[in-house]
Amino acid sequence: MSSGVIDGTAVLPERISRFPFPFPSDSYRYSTNVEPALKTVVTEAGAWGGRLLDIDEHYRHELTERDAVLTRDPTRLQVLPHMRPAVWDAISTLLPIMAAEHPDAMSFDRDGNACRWQNTLQDLDLEFTLGDDGSLPVEPLRFLGSQIQDDIALLDQREGALWLDAGLVTFAADWSFGFDVGMKFLEVHGPVPRVHQEQIITRAQQFLLRLQPGEKYRRANWTMTVDRRLDTSTETYPQWARDRATVAGDPALPDRLHLRVEVQHLIRLPHSGAVLFLVRTHLLSLSDIARVPAWRERLGRVLAELPEDMAEYKGISRYRSAASAWLLGT
Repeated sequence: MSSGVIDGTAVLPERISRFPFPFPSDSYRYSTNVEPALKTVVTEAGAWGGRLLDIDEHYRHELTERDAVLTRDPTRLQVLPHMRPAVWDAISTLLPIMAAEHPDAMSFDRDGNACRWQNTLQDLDLEFTLGDDGSLPVEPLRFLGSQIQDDIALLDQREGALWLDAGLVTFAADWSFGFDVGMKFLEVHGPVPRVHQEQIITRAQQFLLRLQPGEKYRRANWTMTVDRRLDTSTETYPQWARDRATVAGDPALPDRLHLRVEVQHLIRLPHSGAVLFLVRTHLLSLSDIARVPAWRERLGRVLAELPEDMAEYKGISRYRSAASAWLLGT
């Protein structure tokens, strides 16, 4: 495990040096901001983006948390019947990539449909048959979600549109996968302000419809979260909503408030033709962000300048002024 750059006299920990800080300028507006995957991005603190499936210090903890969420609420995993081949397509696509990117911890061997997956981080040595649900210890999509930290969505293409017809989403940022499953891509993004007037979602769908088999792209999205809470889904709103209203006055705000960045990978699966949408969530406290002076100033300015309708949609309107003031020292 490598360390980050020097910050004063201290070496930055990996949670900072590998964090995907999302702001190239002092203001933010919605955009498609899609770029080829696997391109390393150098930041003021280090770098990120060289892998499709990143593994970090939170690997075991996040997968344990995912399992707990699914146990409490099985609706976070849904696969419409026609999407079963796409799930297996995702498994046969991602496991070899994961093994290639993390050869010290994982390996994948395939002979026809007979596969062997080894994951030393979980003491797992598993033989299974592609396409045979019963050869896995759990439902196929749940198995895939037990190996990667990303949330998973699978979009079917038909009638000239994309449809959210399968997924495993345990770490949603103020939305409900259970409500959205089966909806069109354009309908899922209906509540987002400005994006329809500016045709952003329409352009995004057109881009996805043109994806060729095997092509991989990515984009970043962001919001903020109080405490290190991954599951901020609509279903758990009563558990976290109050914190958004009270954190502005909490002296512990810099430690409690986190910048939440989603690195979203978009992949056209080679056999089923489905679009695989991976969402990896990264959280970093304001205290940690402040250890990188350029990040501290930029985030402070972004929060101060963000239009109110966008701040309201992101759920940050009640504390963004306090956060900005702390970051900028005003």
